[in-house]
Amino acid sequence: MRLIPEEHSTTAPRRSRRSSDGLASALPFARDRGHPDDNVTIRLGLIGYGYWGPNLLRNFAECVGVTVRACAEIHADRRALVTQRHPAVAVTAEADAVLTDPAIDAVAIATPVASHYALAKTAIAHGKHVLIEKPMTDRVGEAEELIDLARRNGCVLMVDHTFVYTGAVRRMKAIIDGGELGELHYLDAVRVNLGLFRHDVDVLWDLAPHDLAILTHLVPAAPRAVSVAGADHTGSGLVDVAYMTVHYADNFLAHLHVNWLSPVKIRRMLIGGNRRMLVYDDVEPSEKVRVYDRGIEITSQESIHRTLIDYRTGDMWAPKLDTGEALAVVCAHFVACIRGAETPITGGDVDMRIVRLLEAGRQSLAEGGRQVAV
Repeated sequence: MRLIPEEHSTTAPRRSRRSSDGLASALPFARDRGHPDDNVTIRLGLIGYGYWGPNLLRNFAECVGVTVRACAEIHADRRALVTQRHPAVAVTAEADAVLTDPAIDAVAIATPVASHYALAKTAIAHGKHVLIEKPMTDRVGEAEELIDLARRNGCVLMVDHTFVYTGAVRRMKAIIDGGELGELHYLDAVRVNLGLFRHDVDVLWDLAPHDLAILTHLVPAAPRAVSVAGADHTGSGLVDVAYMTVHYADNFLAHLHVNWLSPVKIRRMLIGGNRRMLVYDDVEPSEKVRVYDRGIEITSQESIHRTLIDYRTGDMWAPKLDTGEALAVVCAHFVACIRGAETPITGGDVDMRIVRLLEAGRQSLAEGGRQVAV
C-alpha cells in the first residue's frame, strides 16, 4: 500500500546544462530517462529524523522546486516532532513505505551508516534519486554496487559531504587551483571535541570523512597508502582517538587527528605549499580562511655539500567568503543534478574514494598501524 497517492509527473527532454555558482558540468547519470522540467516539482521523502534529519527536512522544505511529501522515522517521539514542525509532511515508521512509493521522486537518507546500503539500494531499484549521509557505506564493495545500480537505473546518487559546500572550502579550492599556494607539501587537519560518542562507528568513521572529503576535493592526486594509529579508552571496542596519515607518491602528506576526548572543540586545517600557506579554522567566527605569505627559500652550495634554508615572512590576508548555509547549497545542488543542470560534486564515485581510504584505515588500525596500499 502506498503512503501517498500517486500523481502524474512529466519530464522534459535533455536540455543544455547550465552552470550555477561554478558547480556544474556534464551529468553522468540519468542519460536515458530525461530530467524534470524546472516547473515540475520534485517530490522528496526523508528517511530518518534523528540528529541530521531535521536539518535536511528544513532545508528541503525551503528549497525552490521541491515538496517534502513524507518522512520515515522509527521512533514515535521523533515522528510526533515532524508532525508538529511540518504538518503537511506525512509520517510513517516504515522506510519501505517511502522508498517504494511511485509518488516520490527522490529520497534523502539520514540514518546510521550500517543501514545506508540497504536503504539506498531499495530506493534506486525503485527509480529514485538518492542523497545519502556520509559515508555512503562502510564497505567498498557495497559502494561500487550502489554506483553501478544508479548508473543503470538513471538515478542521481549523491553524498552529503556538507563541508565541501561551505564558502570556506569553495574559496580554498579556488585558491589552490589558482596556484596561489604553489606546489602542495602537506595537509594537517585536527577535528576534536568531547563526544558525541557513537555506538555504531568509531571516531575514524565518524569524524574523518569530513576532512577526507575536503582533502579529496582539494587534492585530486590519488593516494598510495594509508596508516592509522588509534586507541579505545572506554572499553567499547571502538577507538575514540585516532591519527590517520595518507601517503602520496609525490611526497605530499596528509595527516588527520580525530578525537572524541578533547576538552575543547577544534576544527582546524593547515595546508602548506612552496609559495604560500593556508589556515582554515571552522570555529573562527569571521576569518575562517587565512593565507600566509610565509615559507622557506632553499639554496644549495654544492661546493660544500650543504643546503641553506632562508625563512620568508610576508603578509597575511583573509578572503571574503560566502556565509550562506552550506546545507542549503547541498540541497539546491542535488535538485539541480536531478534536473540535469549540474554534476554531483560529491557523487557516489567521489565518496567511494573516501570509503576506500577509511577501509584501508580500518585494516591498518587492526594491524598496528602498518601502511596499507589503496
